[in-house]
Amino acid sequence: MRPRALVLQAPGTNRDHDVAYALEVAGADAHIASMLDLADDMTGLRTAQLVVVAGGFSHADALGAGRVFALGVEHGIGDQLRELVAAGRPVIGICNGFQTLVRAGLLPGALGHNASGRFQCEWVTLDPRPAACVWTRDVEPIDCPIAHGEGRYVHPDVEALEQAGQAALRYRRNPNGSAGDIAGVCDPTGVVLGLMPHPENHVIARQHPHHTRGGGGGLGLQLFRNGVDHARNV
Repeated sequence: MRPRALVLQAPGTNRDHDVAYALEVAGADAHIASMLDLADDMTGLRTAQLVVVAGGFSHADALGAGRVFALGVEHGIGDQLRELVAAGRPVIGICNGFQTLVRAGLLPGALGHNASGRFQCEWVTLDPRPAACVWTRDVEPIDCPIAHGEGRYVHPDVEALEQAGQAALRYRRNPNGSAGDIAGVCDPTGVVLGLMPHPENHVIARQHPHHTRGGGGGLGLQLFRNGVDHARNV
């Protein structure tokens, strides 16, 4: 059975089709829905077995990255999204989606401007950490791109986050000054994951710029397979 995955879209998102493709490759039946669609009919969200908050520059990052998107999530679909989480259905926010979930209160910490003071677009390596997260179980290191200006993760007690099993992914080489080199965190239940890098942009080898030169590193596909497998079994 291919679980039904819903990709949330807002004006300015630009990774919705990328992540829908990654989910299809991972074994899901992916559908893209705008927040305006859901305002008229919540059926697509209520029947979703997996939810993705897509990356990009929602609402042109007005008032701060992810802020307007988060207001739409919190006041438009927040109750329904929390019901899905309570039922154990996996949710992931990538880049702008991570910023959105943090601002909506579904993930801990905050995201600020990069320590470099500029937008950064480059490839990074992610190392999974021992965590409660269903998305990162048995995942090998992942090579994938970042593309953000406000990706520096901030948390008052990184050690406590680590001990709670919520620091799910770390940068091998910290590109933005994130506390504890953290690239992704999960909620206490382990079903909600947020991360700044884009694993959906390295699910097949030829997406890596070095794939023709014997390089390429680890794919992000297993992360999506984990989410899809969990959705299938909930």
